[in-house]
Amino acid sequence: MGSATTPVPAKAAAEAVAVPRGVGLYMAAVQTLFALGWITYALYLPELAQQAGLDRRWVPWILALDQLVFVVTDLAVGVWSDKAAAVQGRIAKVVLATTLVSSAAFLLLPWVAPQGSGGLFLAVTLLWAVTSSVLRAPPLTLLGRYVARPAQPAMVALLALGLGLANAVSPYLGLALKGIDPRWPFLVSALSLAAVTLGMVAAEKALARQRALAGAAAAPVSPAPGSLPPAGGLFLAAVLLVAASFQVHVFLASGPLYRAAGGAEQIAHLMPVFWVGFNVALWPASRWVRRTGAPLALAQGAVLGAVAVAAAHAAPGLGLPWLVAAQLVAGAAWAVMLCSAFIGALGFGHTGREGFYNGSLQSLLAVAALSRLMVVVWVAPTPAQLVGWAGLPALTFAAAALIVVLGLARLRGWPSA
Repeated sequence: MGSATTPVPAKAAAEAVAVPRGVGLYMAAVQTLFALGWITYALYLPELAQQAGLDRRWVPWILALDQLVFVVTDLAVGVWSDKAAAVQGRIAKVVLATTLVSSAAFLLLPWVAPQGSGGLFLAVTLLWAVTSSVLRAPPLTLLGRYVARPAQPAMVALLALGLGLANAVSPYLGLALKGIDPRWPFLVSALSLAAVTLGMVAAEKALARQRALAGAAAAPVSPAPGSLPPAGGLFLAAVLLVAASFQVHVFLASGPLYRAAGGAEQIAHLMPVFWVGFNVALWPASRWVRRTGAPLALAQGAVLGAVAVAAAHAAPGLGLPWLVAAQLVAGAAWAVMLCSAFIGALGFGHTGREGFYNGSLQSLLAVAALSRLMVVVWVAPTPAQLVGWAGLPALTFAAAALIVVLGLARLRGWPSA
């Protein structure tokens, strides 16, 4: 075993490098299955709600309730993970146990709905939403605690790839599941996620062993006391702006823009274009963040996103190929921004507050999703209105970049990665 004073054997050093990659791929698989479960739930929710005796107009409110639960539980679970990390293996064991409960609740949803009890259906949905939060912040806490900072960008890219792949296939998943009894996809999704999460304990042990092989202290850092520093607050504010901009562009404006540009008949094949750009750009984005530092990369990604969104807004008058190109660039920009957000959270939290910062980050992502759902519920914009609004995210992306630039110029304490 290597230490700070004992040279690490070549074989052990090679193993120390290989372990994070393997764990990163494992974490990507977990995130992919988690995201696919959420997509399956959203696809079937109108049908299940109707079976439970709830009018379909309540579906957006149920989705909003899910995001509101994430806003609260993501931060709470993140803070808990900082404390739990002091005992090796504790995070993984709790994540595993809670995920099994979450999978059971998810599995029950299509069985409970036909009973016609809206209250019971909502209670099971709430249980699933609360327990599923353990798969959001804690895995990143493990990466922040056990993986050396130079290797963290690549690990974050793998985690983000899991989310990107799930979103890329979501339109095709909707077509594939059309007319299928919801009990089957819910069963497959719940069992797959539960089975994959069984490896979480082994993953944490592997990361701890890798840390020792690399010569780092084996014991995790205790959480550092103190309030949120100004630099950290500005960083999170910028992340909230880019996340809200992303929600508006991808989930509200993209469909109407494709239709306005003449792509109505190809919409199922065009919607994943953004995620193609995102997935392809993740690896170079992670290397770029490592080179420039998370705050600067976040600002650069936001500027690129502003340009891409402005180009997409102009696309209805320029043609469908222009819009496809703009969406590819927008996806790449989001890859830079999301990698920067997660790596920046790990950098700010490197004194033992990784869970707090990652929980805060996940909570803000949920706030952004919640704000988009509230626009749908309260405003109910028409496709024509959404095409008109499509340029607004360019302004908020630019505002986020300005916040980061001001932070770089005026404040100390920005992490280098």
